[in-house]
Amino acid sequence: MKTRKKISFIGSGSVVFTRNLARDILTFPAFADCEVALMDIDAANLELSKKAVEKIISEGKYSAVVTATTDRAQALKNADGVLCTIECSDDRTTASDVNVPLKYNISINIGDTRGPSAIFRYLRTLPDLIDIVRDMEKYCPGAVLLNYTNPMAMLCRSIQQISDIKITGLCHSVQGTAGMLAKWIGAPMNEISYLCAGINHQAFYLKYEWNGKDAYPLIRDALKKPEILNEEQVRNDLFLHLGYYVTESSGHNSEYVAWYRKRKDLMEKYCTNGTGWNPGRQRGVWTKAQRHERRLQEFNNFIDNPVDLNRSEEFASYIFNAVFGDRTMFEFNGNVRNFNLIDNLPYGACVEVPVLASKGGLKPMRAGSLPPQIAALCSISSNCEEMAVEGALTGNKDLIYQACYFDPLSSAVLSLEEIRAMVDEMFKEHEDWLPMFNKGVKYTV
Repeated sequence: MKTRKKISFIGSGSVVFTRNLARDILTFPAFADCEVALMDIDAANLELSKKAVEKIISEGKYSAVVTATTDRAQALKNADGVLCTIECSDDRTTASDVNVPLKYNISINIGDTRGPSAIFRYLRTLPDLIDIVRDMEKYCPGAVLLNYTNPMAMLCRSIQQISDIKITGLCHSVQGTAGMLAKWIGAPMNEISYLCAGINHQAFYLKYEWNGKDAYPLIRDALKKPEILNEEQVRNDLFLHLGYYVTESSGHNSEYVAWYRKRKDLMEKYCTNGTGWNPGRQRGVWTKAQRHERRLQEFNNFIDNPVDLNRSEEFASYIFNAVFGDRTMFEFNGNVRNFNLIDNLPYGACVEVPVLASKGGLKPMRAGSLPPQIAALCSISSNCEEMAVEGALTGNKDLIYQACYFDPLSSAVLSLEEIRAMVDEMFKEHEDWLPMFNKGVKYTV
């Protein structure tokens, strides 16, 4: 009879993220003797992650074991929980995410969530994520899959349509932003409560309260201080105009809307703080070799210093503990399909709402209706994502063009004909990555 819990990391070559999640998991008594199963296609990065987790186990005096393999089936066999942190790209596609839109005067800041760069990131990631899920159906059909890979909404939405695997997507921006706002108003985080709903990276705090009282007036007062106003220029501007605060950073949100990156003067005004952009400098593109060198530096720094064994605020370990650990219930914001959860967003689309994790699994909670101005903003992005997902699952290339036509930033800068030309170039850059268009592959239930 199996007693040791098994938690599998698929795409564990990210040394920092893998070790932090593993550390969090091991802090729960139910997992102190678990198997941490690491899997990655890059054997060198995999070995770094294995050694990092071994150091955590040693310094924490845990009885857990760590295994590492390039064989996904082996890593998934009999797993209780699975964490997906994969990245699917090569130097060419990574560069094209930035350089092709830039050729058409679209400035990409992050490019991993929505817009043309994210849509093609989704298209090249989806086949591998589906392969992971099909292996889960064979080797660990009862496991819980927590996805950290972007673009979150499109990937989760696709899997939730074609598989019965228990999956939700996680993002640290909900709890991170809640903490930032608490700091701005001088409130202890344990006295803050909130209701947050919308879509990934465009979820909004419909309620944000300090000891049961509306804290939004205090946030408005805090923004009168220039150092706070300028800390998150885009998000603060959105809040002052729309009345609700968004979860994800200014860098991300600057490219989800039409208002900030369509002209150089607007970028200089709104995007110099909190977005990682400076006038005259485009987002850097890391090659595979540069990314490995950075991981190696991070690893060496970790190995040479004492381990911080304190649990972080990432949701994953709490969710696993609630579902198959000591069964302490845990509420978090997760990405699930919109089946009567948010009334004024597309039915069946992927939304981000409160979810209750317990021994019964994952139960999304109804949020009702978003304020009309927030629903209008989120609906544009959600409908673009729905088109992209249907296009990918059915092999309908026209829907990919149409999803990009309605992208707010693209449509603020370009004509329909220009957007189509840009998308054609991105298809060419990805010609070896898209079996749903190049090989006629269809993804069904």
